[in-house]
Amino acid sequence: MWRSTARARILSRSIRPYFSTNPTLAIFSSSPSRSKSPIRFIPTFLNKFFSSVNECSAEEDEASHRTQGFVKNFDFVSQEAGVSSIELGVSNASPIASVLGGFENEVGEGHELNTLWEESIGGDATLDSEEIAEEVPAEVPDINNDQLESVLSILQSTLPQDIGSSLDRLEELSLSEEFVVRVFQDAHVSGENLVSFFRWAIRKEGHAKYSRALGYLVSTISASDDISKMEAYMLWDLIKELGELEWNVNTDMLNQLISIFWKLGKAKAALDVFNKFDEFGCAPDGYTFYFTIEALGKKSMIDTAWSVCEKMLNSGSLPDVEKICKIITFFCKGKKAKEAHLVFLLAKENNILPGRDTLSFLVAGLCRNDESVRIAMELLEDYPQELLKHENKTFSLVVKSLVRIKDAEAAKSLLLRMVDSGPPPGSAAFNYVITGLCKEGEVVDAIALTRVMECRGLRPDVYTYSVIMSGFAKAGLMDEAFKIFCEAKKKHKILTPVLYHILIRGYCRIEEYEKALECLKDMKEHGVQPNADEYSKLIRTLCLKAIDWRTAEKLSEEMKERGLCLRGETSSLIAAVKMLEEEIAPDESKIEA
Repeated sequence: MWRSTARARILSRSIRPYFSTNPTLAIFSSSPSRSKSPIRFIPTFLNKFFSSVNECSAEEDEASHRTQGFVKNFDFVSQEAGVSSIELGVSNASPIASVLGGFENEVGEGHELNTLWEESIGGDATLDSEEIAEEVPAEVPDINNDQLESVLSILQSTLPQDIGSSLDRLEELSLSEEFVVRVFQDAHVSGENLVSFFRWAIRKEGHAKYSRALGYLVSTISASDDISKMEAYMLWDLIKELGELEWNVNTDMLNQLISIFWKLGKAKAALDVFNKFDEFGCAPDGYTFYFTIEALGKKSMIDTAWSVCEKMLNSGSLPDVEKICKIITFFCKGKKAKEAHLVFLLAKENNILPGRDTLSFLVAGLCRNDESVRIAMELLEDYPQELLKHENKTFSLVVKSLVRIKDAEAAKSLLLRMVDSGPPPGSAAFNYVITGLCKEGEVVDAIALTRVMECRGLRPDVYTYSVIMSGFAKAGLMDEAFKIFCEAKKKHKILTPVLYHILIRGYCRIEEYEKALECLKDMKEHGVQPNADEYSKLIRTLCLKAIDWRTAEKLSEEMKERGLCLRGETSSLIAAVKMLEEEIAPDESKIEA
C-alpha cells in the first residue's frame, strides 16, 4: 500500500508544474495564446501507469514490454499537450526512472525505496486514498465547442446592453473559468462586449471569483491598439466593483489600467487607479510609478507627478534603466532638475546607471539654476573616463555656469582639470574663465590662462584680448591694457571697434585726451570705422573735463562728413562751452589790465 502511495505522490509532483491552471499574466502581453490543456489526458495516463506498476512482479520481458508501452503512452500525452517528453521528465534511456526516481530498481533494493519514501512523504505511512487524491491535480472540464461558438456569435453580433439577455436564452450553458478564458482568447470583439460578457458570467455563477479570467480580460483589452475611452472606463468600473467585493485584484491588472489611461491622455483617471492600490491591498512597483508619472506628465501636472515620484523614492521600487532615464528627463524639462537628481542618486544606489545622454541632460538642467550649479559640477565625476572625450560641451557649460554665479576660482579649477584629464577644453571654455577672472580683478591669472591656451595650440581670439584689456582698463592700468592691445594687433590682422573703444574710454577716464585722440586716429588708419559712440564719448569728455570746445567741434564736423549723427544735447554742450569761454575771456583781460 505504501509503495503505491509513494508512486502516486511522486508522480503527481512530477506532473504538476506542467499542468498548472493558474499561469502568471505578463504585463502588456498580447492576447493570451491558445493551447490544448494536457490535464484532460491525466486519467487515462494514470490508469495505464498504475496497471503497469501493479504487475511489476512479472517476468523481465513482460516488464520491458510494459515500459516501452508506458513511454509510448507518455509520448502521446506530451504530444497532445504540446510538451516534449524531455520537458515532462521522461527520457528514452531511462523512461520510468526519470519520473519515479529509480523505481525500476525497487525489487531487491528496498532500502533505496525506503529512503525515497521518507524523502517524498516524510515517512508517514498512514496516508490514505483521500490524501492521495488531494495531491493529484483536479481535472478541468472539457469545453463544449458548440457552446463556445454560440457565445462567440452572440458577442460578435450583439450590442453590449443586449448581451446578457441574449446569453440567458442559451440552454444548459456550462460555464467555467476555462470557458470564460477561451472566450476572451477567441472573441475578437470590443472591450465593451467583453466586459458585458464577464459581468454576465460572474452574475450567472453567483459571483464566483474568476480571478484568472479577470486577468485575461484586462490583458486582452489593454493589448488592443484602438481601445476607446468608454472601454477603459467600463473596465475600471468593473475592477473597482470587484475590488470592493474583495476579489483578487493584483498589481499587474492595475498597472495595465494606468497604462491604458496614459495612452488615452486621461491623467486624473490614471491617478485615481494609483490611489486605489492601498485599498485593494496591492503594492505598487516600479512600473506603477513610471506609468503614473508619464500619464501625469502628458497633462503637464508636474507637481502631482513629483508627489508620485516621492512615493517611489520612499518605497525604493524602481523601473528599469530606460524608464528611469525618461523620468529624469521629464523632471528636467519641467524645471525640477534638483528633484530629478534625487531620482538619479537612488538609481545609482541600486546599480541602475542612466546613460551618457541622460546624465548630460541632467547636468544641463542643474546648470539653469544658480543654486544647483555645484551639484552639476559634482555629477561630472560620474562620467566614465572613456566617455569624457565626447563631453566637451557639457563640461564647458558647467564652467560657464560657475562664472555666472561669480565663482571664477571653481571655474578655473575645473578648466585646469579638463586640461589634465579631459575632455580637452576649447577656446570658449578658456574665454569664460578669463572673463570671470578679469571681472574679479584677477587679470594676471587671466593672462596666465592665455599662455596655457597658446601651449595647447589654441590662439586667443580678439574677444579674449578685449576681456583682458577691459580688466586692466577698469583698474586704471592703461599701459598694461595698451600692451595687450599691441599683442592682439600682431596676431590678428582684423581688429574690432571694441578694442579701440576700451582704450578710448580708459584714456578718457584718466584724462589722457591726447592718447585717446591718437587711438581714434589709429582706428581710422587700420580701416576700423569709429561709430557715433566713440565720437560722443570724446566730445563730451573734451567739453566737460578739458574745456576744449575747438577739438570737440572738429570731431563734430568729422562726424557729419562720415554721415554720423551727433545728439542734440552733445551739440548744445559744445555751444555752451564755447559761450562760457567767450564770457570768461573779457573778464580775464580786464583783470590783467
